[in-house]
Amino acid sequence: MASDKVLTFTGSNWAAEVENSATPVLVDFWAVWCGPCRMIAPIVEELANDYAGKLKVGKLNVDENTNVAAKYGVMSIPTLLIFRHGQPVERIVGFQQKKELAAKIDRVLG
Repeated sequence: MASDKVLTFTGSNWAAEVENSATPVLVDFWAVWCGPCRMIAPIVEELANDYAGKLKVGKLNVDENTNVAAKYGVMSIPTLLIFRHGQPVERIVGFQQKKELAAKIDRVLG
């Protein structure tokens, strides 16, 4: 079940939703066939709820948006990037537990 707080990012809405966002953004780069991506998805949804109003959270399907994934050097998934002022400031590659992800988010949010 998808959370209504988790946005879907695409090449067409990337600039508006991520690069020009006044709020920090967590982007989950994923693909349908990726097992670890499916494992981290519920955690990403929990984080979207936990940080509502402080952090924008969304997913970008790398198979459908190869240009965006390539722009940020996403070579393996899941990769989570945290953007601040349109720039990636934190990169998390591979599955991690919620507490590790929350600690990295907290550092970025200050």
